[in-house]
Amino acid sequence: MKYFKYLLVGLIFGITLSKAEVISWYRIYEMFKLQSFHMYGVIGSAVVIGIFIMYFFKRETLKTYQGKVILVADKKKGLWRNLLGGTIFGLGWALGGVCPGPMYILLGKGVVAILVVLFGAHLGAFLYQAVKYKLPH
Repeated sequence: MKYFKYLLVGLIFGITLSKAEVISWYRIYEMFKLQSFHMYGVIGSAVVIGIFIMYFFKRETLKTYQGKVILVADKKKGLWRNLLGGTIFGLGWALGGVCPGPMYILLGKGVVAILVVLFGAHLGAFLYQAVKYKLPH
């Protein structure tokens, strides 16, 4: 019962992404072939909303339900690390045909083939964990 609220939010999020056709391989394929605005509209909306939320975080106007200010840690700036990370992420997305979040939604919908992509994603995460101390951060 302790984690029920997270399960409920996850279910609502999964249903929303499924109904919006964001988890559709065909929609992702259209996006990478520059044939449709659907996914760009969804991603662009998320970016704009994220910019506004980060603005309020940095102004320290957003607070927890207990009234504590939410602080955002400053990250190292680096164009090349962002380009490299984004490229690796995008290649994985293009090869797998799915973004990391919706992989579990597809599994919940009964798409068994997604298990191969999930295995690869977890393998990549474990490999990163094993070598991250050697990487420049």
